[in-house]
Amino acid sequence: MDLTLKVWRQDGPGEPGEFKEYEAKGISADSSFLEMLDFVNERLVEAGEEPIEFDHDCREGICGTCGVMINGHPHGDQKGTATCQLHMRKFNDGDRIVIEPWRATGMPVIRDLIVDRSPLDRIIEAGGYVSVNTGGTPDANLIPIPQMAAESSMDAASCIGCAACIAACPNSAGQLFTSAKLAHLNLLPQGQPERYERTVAMVDKMEEFFGSCTNHAECEEACPKSISIDNIAFMNRDYIAGKFKDRRKAGQS
Repeated sequence: MDLTLKVWRQDGPGEPGEFKEYEAKGISADSSFLEMLDFVNERLVEAGEEPIEFDHDCREGICGTCGVMINGHPHGDQKGTATCQLHMRKFNDGDRIVIEPWRATGMPVIRDLIVDRSPLDRIIEAGGYVSVNTGGTPDANLIPIPQMAAESSMDAASCIGCAACIAACPNSAGQLFTSAKLAHLNLLPQGQPERYERTVAMVDKMEEFFGSCTNHAECEEACPKSISIDNIAFMNRDYIAGKFKDRRKAGQS
């Protein structure tokens, strides 16, 4: 198939950017979206031009680094699919495809389609871990965990940190990402000792970079792992409880 690409090109965070058009001819319908970009880049290099910079790693829908806006949709308009797993058979011969990076103040463009995702790392560093001294490795069935809690925790843990939720949100809110990272720990017994401190720390850090949630639910629609916005409600409940506990501690000191 022959395609026309309209790609965002930008030399750096402080540099102006613009869309440039490229012809992508002879693209196999069985190739992935990233393979198509590889093919275009090979031709650009052969012509002595700068290749299109884009993030990628595993190309298996796990690492979350491949995310770009495709025709105005994070990862494209195929629901529950990361960019690296989107195949060109979903497009038609002669299509014009607009490709641009995530748009969020908290994630500035580094170059072309690559954005700075380090704020997500800062949120995890604020509390996305369990630091309890558990001693030796316990038997797998030593701590009873309700099935629903385990399943909900694993559903939340499927978040790949791609930031599609932030790119899709009109407010550039980071609530779905943060709530998913909280839920997969807060729903399990091992995460209870630091549950409220963890929630307050991660939400406060999130608010340094991203906007506020106003329940548009675009985040859930754009998420390649279809993570539920129910997690945001659980996070808000724990945040209020955590702040209340902080006030009680302040009153006791």
